[in-house]
Amino acid sequence: MIEREALDAGELAREIANLREQRAAVHDVLRQVARSEGLQPVLDEIVSATMRLCPGDAELFMAHADLLHLQAFSESVREDHVEYDRNHPHARDRTTMVGRTALTGETVQIPDVLDDREYAYGGQEIFPYRALLGVPILLDGELIGVIGVGRTTPGLFADDQVELVRAFADEAAIAIANSRLLEAVERQRTELARFVSPQVAELISSEQGEQLLAGHRAYITCVFCDLRGFTSFAETAAPEDLFQVLREYHDALGRLIPEHRGTLEHFAGDGVMVFFNDPLPVADHELEAVRFALAAQGQVAELGEVWRKRGVSLELGIGIEAGYATLGRIGFEGRYDYGVLGPVTPLAFRLSSAAAGGQILVGQRAYGAVEEAIDAEPLGELELKGFGRPITAYAVRALR
Repeated sequence: MIEREALDAGELAREIANLREQRAAVHDVLRQVARSEGLQPVLDEIVSATMRLCPGDAELFMAHADLLHLQAFSESVREDHVEYDRNHPHARDRTTMVGRTALTGETVQIPDVLDDREYAYGGQEIFPYRALLGVPILLDGELIGVIGVGRTTPGLFADDQVELVRAFADEAAIAIANSRLLEAVERQRTELARFVSPQVAELISSEQGEQLLAGHRAYITCVFCDLRGFTSFAETAAPEDLFQVLREYHDALGRLIPEHRGTLEHFAGDGVMVFFNDPLPVADHELEAVRFALAAQGQVAELGEVWRKRGVSLELGIGIEAGYATLGRIGFEGRYDYGVLGPVTPLAFRLSSAAAGGQILVGQRAYGAVEEAIDAEPLGELELKGFGRPITAYAVRALR
């Protein structure tokens, strides 16, 4: 009776230890998923956790079409073994442990590969393993991969170790699916950022994004840039020359926009509109807009030297003003932009039109916020198209 109680207590202790180890393994894998560093770190952690649950050399194979490819492996696996596995993906058949597991969708044990007549993968000089364990990774009944464990001594794997790996494979399937989903979202966000500002790409995938995209009011600084002499150049230039100039111009300004935490509203030929303080807040956004404008003038001045050698004379005019605007999604189903509506945008546009080549004109509101930080020349009141009253403007020379 005492011996039986001692045996039951020992089995209970082993079960508790196994559960703790399995929980720790799942925790480590989920931690990798939470880090959002991609799929590979998650697969590496699955292999590491498998070795803790079932001692042996571990590998993980992912299903691609009809073949299973090596994706992760423990450090103890020999280099020539890894090289062979990478060059010889497993088919879904009974000639290999991985293929047999994929074919049946069930856990497979090969107690001794030398006694298994169907087994025919590699040679013992490359694969020293005699006993093999394969556990399928299934998600909603579909095979996405196989966990493999190899040992150099023949014999069946212990039942509790097999059960631990089998249960862990279910958790691994969820972790892989979540990691793939996060990778897909990040990939889509990266691709989206190539077409809209990074801030807008981030906004679209955020929880508060829908509310902001629907429309909101914000105090922003708006910057308009366009090239003096571009219209006459476009009328006579070859299309290749025209596109080359635009690519160089857009590339120069495109690199400055994120540096100064601006949001690109649009490129339209030589016209570029950028605004600051939305959707992400920017401290002293009026001054940041002036810094961006000065940097843009410097970049275009350098490009102008190159363009002049090609017989092209272009200079940049910039207008800046601050004010309240309504921002959000504009367009139609299938083609939306993150746009700005309000008097601040046409005013910045008209100031840019009035600016001479190499000049930055600032409206009264923006100037009031930055006058202590900039050197500027008062221009008095300008008559701007579309405005019924004269507009006070200043020409920025430099930062103080």
